[in-house]
Amino acid sequence: MHLKELQLKNYRNYESEEVSFQDHVNVFIGENAQGKTNIMEAIYVLGFAKSHRTPRDKELIRWDCEYGKIEGRIQKRNGPLSLQIVISQKGKKAKYNHIEQRRLTDYIGALNIVMFAPEDLNLVKGSPQVRRRFIDMEIGQISPVYLHHLSQYQKILQQRNHLLRDLGRHRKSEQELMLDILTEQLVEHAVKIVSKRHQFLKMLQEWASPIHSGITKGKESLEIQYKSSVQVSDSADMTKMIEEYNDKFTKIKEKEMERGTTMAGPHRDDLMLYVNEKDVQTYGSQGQQRTTALSLKLAEIDLIKSEVGEYPLLLLDDVLSELDDSRQSHLLNTIQGKVQTFVTTTSVDGIEHETLKSASLFNVEHGTATLIK
Repeated sequence: MHLKELQLKNYRNYESEEVSFQDHVNVFIGENAQGKTNIMEAIYVLGFAKSHRTPRDKELIRWDCEYGKIEGRIQKRNGPLSLQIVISQKGKKAKYNHIEQRRLTDYIGALNIVMFAPEDLNLVKGSPQVRRRFIDMEIGQISPVYLHHLSQYQKILQQRNHLLRDLGRHRKSEQELMLDILTEQLVEHAVKIVSKRHQFLKMLQEWASPIHSGITKGKESLEIQYKSSVQVSDSADMTKMIEEYNDKFTKIKEKEMERGTTMAGPHRDDLMLYVNEKDVQTYGSQGQQRTTALSLKLAEIDLIKSEVGEYPLLLLDDVLSELDDSRQSHLLNTIQGKVQTFVTTTSVDGIEHETLKSASLFNVEHGTATLIK
């Protein structure tokens, strides 16, 4: 798939902008605070209907404007596609081929995106929440039903936590009965979520392992494991997992009421990464952590291709300067000629690679992107 054209209206520092792209590499060059990352973010929002930089949609609207709009013209293997996101003070609307989508879960997945930014280096050394978000965003692109279970789980989790706080203050039998009902509902979605996560990480391992070995010239091996509240494996069936969750919640019920929060479930799980059988989050060097993050991101590209039949868009937001020559070359060699890529940088000086020599270059200044090559 390729993004042929992007139109912005009252988006961040863009009053009105229309940019056409080539199918391979598009590079945005400019000083900081001119709008390079805003273009990247707009493409990301077009795919995910949410920003990777802020949870507050209103921040995406240009100052003193009532609404902001992003439109994209996409070419997929089965034909053209138009996408539109409109953000106003009242909320957000998403259109697929000019038809408004009732639920965002029906919209997400139309445009597949892999983004790699400096903060993604925290994928390895950051908090479990960062890694859970990574898993959820990537599975959501290829499995709308996963987003449904995740959304339902989060709603029930919120209700359950509220009830646990009440029970911690004054216990009532009818509230404890309600807790049992919410627990049952929570577990129903939890088993679907952890099962899909396990399956996804197994596929990610298959793609990431050879990439990691290639970057390290065969000196390192990468292993990915899912750390769950219950036992999950290829052979684990839903019934057994439900029993495990129920046993777990029975054992920790008193503690949960004391603390007023749900202490088990997918919202507390983590992704474990091992290089040469050592926990790279704890014992890996900065170089090993960066190689691991890069391997995961590059693996996403091939994984999405294997699942949906087309390569996703790749967004590289100010990340080339964060990588040394070896990792930079491996990244550019991997994408060369096969993935439509968008790059932001303050300068291309010192980056000697065929991929960038044949790229379209845009100068970004004061919320205007001008094609210079």
